[in-house]
Amino acid sequence: MSERLMLLDTASLYFRAFYGLPDTIRRTDGTPVNAIRGLMDMIARLTTDYQATHLVACWDDDWRPQWRVDLIPTYKSHRVAEVVANAPDVEVVPDALEAQLPMIRRVLALAGIAVVGAANHEADDVVGTYASDADFPVDVVTGDRDLFQLIDDDRQVRVIYTARGMRNLEILTDAVVVGKYRVLPQQYADYATLRGDASDGLPGVAGIGEKTAAALLGEYGTLDGLLAAAADPGSGLSASVRSKLGAATDYLKVAPTVVNVVRDLALPSLEQAGAQLQPVAADARTELERLAGEWNLGGSIARLLAALDLR
Repeated sequence: MSERLMLLDTASLYFRAFYGLPDTIRRTDGTPVNAIRGLMDMIARLTTDYQATHLVACWDDDWRPQWRVDLIPTYKSHRVAEVVANAPDVEVVPDALEAQLPMIRRVLALAGIAVVGAANHEADDVVGTYASDADFPVDVVTGDRDLFQLIDDDRQVRVIYTARGMRNLEILTDAVVVGKYRVLPQQYADYATLRGDASDGLPGVAGIGEKTAAALLGEYGTLDGLLAAAADPGSGLSASVRSKLGAATDYLKVAPTVVNVVRDLALPSLEQAGAQLQPVAADARTELERLAGEWNLGGSIARLLAALDLR
């Protein structure tokens, strides 16, 4: 099997599992297990269907880093359950999902699946760093459009997009991004900066929507190129667009830093992280099989073990 790295935007997947399966799936004490079962089934299917040899479950050690909030205070502000001084804010997470996260971490550890996060950074930044450093093809699994900026046909980095559900997975390449948004993946962060993203609390430039953002980047290439044209009285940029960009000057100075994923974190190597998939043996396998019964995890653990046995 040729080497292929799969990077999971883990929170995106366990939220999807939680909302995609009924929370009536519970262990005998009433603890819900739908997110656990759903995530394990996702991993079993994804690694098998896309022939991953290496896997990293990228983790949000800080889902809303203060340095991003300092630049754009509205960044993800609508998802804050509690502001915490000198520590990551508490995200709005349903109690029934919160109760499952420790067991998700335990099952991943027993299955030998690498979990990597980085202090003061989101999972997106971990994904960005591994995707940028990889020496072989990469599949990024996410329901978050922000990670489209990592797609690169030349480096064989693609996104497996989960927004329409596991039965309707979409593989995004350069051509697919261009077809959907009329921008190249390397322009996607600038495109998102211009049009904004309500789901992340990014206001964008008032009056510039998706079509206008794509058209401007098609003509000027980058946000920097567009701003240079706005500053040049002799450029062909319309007075209306100049006015809109001028009104958003403060936002445009900081937004690229917030929107662009970090690609140079000091992370453990794939070998150090234990990213290579392999069968689960001995005590770890016995414990997983025990948990499958105790936690009413149905066939999810069995399917995960069977997928890993193929390595």
